[in-house]
Amino acid sequence: MSTPVSRVPFLPPETSQDARVLLTARGLRAFGDGFVSILLPVHLTQLGLSNVQIGAVATATLLGSAALTLLVGFNAHRIGRRALLLRASILMVVTGLGFAFLRDFWPLLLVAFLGTINPSSGDVSVFLPTELALLPQTTSDAQRTALFARFSMAGSLVAAFGALCAGGPSWLAAQGNFPLQLGIDLMFVLYALLGAVALFLYRGLSPAVEPDKEKPPTALGPSKRTVYSLSALFSLDSFGSGLVVQSLLALWLFQRFGFAVTTTGLIFFWTGVLSALSALLAVRISRRIGLINTAVFTHLPANACLMLAPFMHTVELSVLLLLVRSLFSQMDVPVRNSYVMAVVTPPERPAAASITAVPKSLASALGPLLSGWLFSLSLFGWPLVLAGGLKGLYDVLLLLRFRALKPPEEQDRVQQRST
Repeated sequence: MSTPVSRVPFLPPETSQDARVLLTARGLRAFGDGFVSILLPVHLTQLGLSNVQIGAVATATLLGSAALTLLVGFNAHRIGRRALLLRASILMVVTGLGFAFLRDFWPLLLVAFLGTINPSSGDVSVFLPTELALLPQTTSDAQRTALFARFSMAGSLVAAFGALCAGGPSWLAAQGNFPLQLGIDLMFVLYALLGAVALFLYRGLSPAVEPDKEKPPTALGPSKRTVYSLSALFSLDSFGSGLVVQSLLALWLFQRFGFAVTTTGLIFFWTGVLSALSALLAVRISRRIGLINTAVFTHLPANACLMLAPFMHTVELSVLLLLVRSLFSQMDVPVRNSYVMAVVTPPERPAAASITAVPKSLASALGPLLSGWLFSLSLFGWPLVLAGGLKGLYDVLLLLRFRALKPPEEQDRVQQRST
């Protein structure tokens, strides 16, 4: 671990300067993800694409993320982690410019596949596995979950403000002679500029982020069975999440309830704020009941809310359930990421991050296309019902399979209690 930072707000104790760089860059990217996930269906609708084509573009973004993540997993030891993040930032710049200036379905589909556009409220981009592998070496085991919680909180909170800004083009268009499409195009240019700022930030990472020469990254060894089991379960959860990525959920709100972009952005602002607050709550809960129990028992109520939302007789009740869901749905993210990094050996962490990320991206990629097709048949909200059921099944299976496998800090607490 590099030299710890003293008296730095927001970061837990015993945490290095590199963690601050990673969290700041995460926040910048999340801001772009926040407004892009809402503007993407509006942008594609403005260009004349159908619901199925919009679903196909969302699917392409997730498939491309999976392919790039797999490429990163195979080549991280050759290129270096800092260089990977710099190249991903350049790709983010190109992606934003591509969506700002291209107009036809097939070129947009290609940019979606090769680029970094994120249709969901969480980070599914090529940046994530590299950052997850870096974070544990910037702090101690005792502070690992707290750091992951702040990483998740930074993403959710700043993405919430990004969602709020998604209504900017519509508001400007309503004030006078400002074309809506021009405003949307400028937001994609802003997304590209955020990639350029992230590039500058990643250049400030220290050499300490690179692997220890005495313990270089390795392929999975003793943790192989654990990682493959986790990957299979995460894939089930991600398939459910793919059915309700934020872009498709926004499309449902637009078409089912006739919401304006500004109203939808306000809803996703509050869901993001609640998700951000839940990340810090997850740390406190996990210290009492453990990482796996926290991931499962906070996730189940969120899935119940998701399943019930389409059955509500009023729009207010549907939105209320989506807000309650957001308070619980992201608690599992920091504890789950911390758990994966804790139960594998340090040299296996980059491989574990990639291997758990790729199947998740592939599984989630199937969802948007299916949701787009289901919404073209009926706007009732069947994707929400199906997603909640699949994600609930994942929770039960995760608890049954991994409740006995404890991370080091929980093993230490058990030993202290026994003595």
